[in-house]
Amino acid sequence: MKFEIKGHDGPGRYGKLGDDETPVIINKDKYQIIDDEAVSYDIERELAIWSVNQTIKKAEEVDEKSDKIATIQGSKYIDLRIKCVNELEKLGYDKFIIANADDLILHPRDLIELTVNLRQNMKPGSILIFPFAEAQLIPLLAYLGIDGYFDDIGEYYAYLNVLMTPTKNYDLEIYKIYEMTTKELIKYNKNTIDLVLREVREHMKNGGLRNLVEERSATSPQYTSALRILDKDYTNYVLEYSQLY
Repeated sequence: MKFEIKGHDGPGRYGKLGDDETPVIINKDKYQIIDDEAVSYDIERELAIWSVNQTIKKAEEVDEKSDKIATIQGSKYIDLRIKCVNELEKLGYDKFIIANADDLILHPRDLIELTVNLRQNMKPGSILIFPFAEAQLIPLLAYLGIDGYFDDIGEYYAYLNVLMTPTKNYDLEIYKIYEMTTKELIKYNKNTIDLVLREVREHMKNGGLRNLVEERSATSPQYTSALRILDKDYTNYVLEYSQLY
């Protein structure tokens, strides 16, 4: 299934992936995630180079690539990330997971710099996937140009007895909001992620994604820092597709 861009709201992309609207929850039953060589985020450059080369080598060995998802390795080195995604695109891949996403969330500047540079150096029709995204962070990620998400984080938090809302996560051992079984909590958390993505898509259609991003920026210091860095250091990237009023 090819990605078709229907419109922009800032750098964010509203489109269609098969029958689904994007930004979208990626259904893992529809795609195969190919093997890669995973390494930590903060490692020596030599190890990161090895990881990228091995990831590309494994990707070359796969026959049919159109329904497969590859992974962008390269650790903290942006040039290696760009090399990785460009080589994978040459092989025919167009759907990519950003590796070390959990580390990037803790480093707002790295998150912004990597995502913007990837988006600027990839083909427009290629999809970026951010795994395990917090619900409150999804509007900013979509605004940056990330198109797909996994909803496994809802299940992960459910097993920790944590309830997800669009703006905050609640430990139900401390905040007695609901009494839920793990199964009920899994369903609730997945619905929360679905709700946020629906919010994002509707704001995109109405040209209001930036408003939603600013509203949610108050939910965490990392979020606020990331948005300030984006506006200060990547003004042209933000304004390229922004509407003039």
